[in-house]
Amino acid sequence: MSSLNATELRRPDGTHRVVVTGMGAVTPAGVGVTALWDALTQKKCCISPIHRFDATDFEIKVAGQVPDFDPVACGISKKEARRFDSFVQYAIVAADEAVAQAGLDMEKEDAARVGVSFGSGIGGMDTLESGCATLAEKGPKRVSPLLIPTMIGNMAAGNLAIRYGMKGECVNVVTACATGTHCIGSAVRSIRHGYADVMLAGGTEASVTPLSIAGFANLGALSKTEDPQAASRPFDKDRNGFVAGEGAGALILESLEHAVERGATILAEITGFGSTGDAYHMTSPDPEGEGVVRAMAQALEEGGFTPDDLGHFNAHGTSTPANDKTESAALIKLCGEEKGRQVPVTSVKGALGHMLGAAGAVEAIATVLSVANSCVPPTCGYVESDNETNVNVASRLIMNLPQKVALSNNLGFGGHNACLAISPYEAEGAKGE
Repeated sequence: MSSLNATELRRPDGTHRVVVTGMGAVTPAGVGVTALWDALTQKKCCISPIHRFDATDFEIKVAGQVPDFDPVACGISKKEARRFDSFVQYAIVAADEAVAQAGLDMEKEDAARVGVSFGSGIGGMDTLESGCATLAEKGPKRVSPLLIPTMIGNMAAGNLAIRYGMKGECVNVVTACATGTHCIGSAVRSIRHGYADVMLAGGTEASVTPLSIAGFANLGALSKTEDPQAASRPFDKDRNGFVAGEGAGALILESLEHAVERGATILAEITGFGSTGDAYHMTSPDPEGEGVVRAMAQALEEGGFTPDDLGHFNAHGTSTPANDKTESAALIKLCGEEKGRQVPVTSVKGALGHMLGAAGAVEAIATVLSVANSCVPPTCGYVESDNETNVNVASRLIMNLPQKVALSNNLGFGGHNACLAISPYEAEGAKGE
């Protein structure tokens, strides 16, 4: 039983505190959170020449691809490997790691109080492209009857719930590149307001496919740089587009009461969540960054913090000219000129590429590890800022930096802004409250 009193177990408004007890990842750094964290802290670029398909006729030559992924070796059955699209497979492997770290035993849980909030920005592109080819070459009768349930984006959440017997709410929040963060935020709210005790939350993507790369390339969003080490350059003056990435991130979130009751190891606390819309443009962020600032401010305020408490900023940081300029301006508007140019800023996309719907979940994991270890990982690919991105981008690993709170941002096509406030776990609650 907990030695904490009721006040310490709840927020000042009486709602539940939400903590992280397990994490799992599949990324271009490899399978597992350890591989991810090692790559980020060692400033290792995991972007490589495209090998998922023949890219000879494509202007885009590099991507962030999961290396040597063997689903069966990672615990997926041969039948599941045949039937599940890669985005579902990535989600399962990441979730298995998170559930194991959390020590979550579903036989001891009220299954109706354990839910899933897991999304994909695009869904099963491999399955869609294969089905289209079959239709064109062999006719409608030869299209797989499992095409739709294999490719639709909610199947990561659905199959995770089936795998573990989680019978609470099962949702797939889709907000393009903000999907992972919105899925986590949705899970936080479900726990905070008492609708669930435990949520498996995150995002997954397998979008390094011919159609996806062609679409993003023709939109002008992707870097045409052929050198993998120089293609993704968040906040750098020579940034020229993002690099497509793939993988998944999964987190086990619990109410503090539930986690303490079952003796779980607590990794960090999700102290706030902000969500806003730009109502500006289909693909471009509002250059004023007004919606981004509001999302960041909401996340801080929910945790009882002010901008002065901000320890570091894990930015969306896509390496596109528009995004990095907008986020830099937003940080300065949030914190003021002096503080805004002092706060350490990092982006994992220099190392991993842009994992789209999975990005927010993987970046939340990086932020949890950052605040738990009092450090900030460097931004791979960053060398020199310009006048539009003149913020304090970490170019090396920053150690011995205790933090009250960090922010993790994600922005999605359509003007979706999401921000998580993540803090080291302290029994007495957020210091800002």
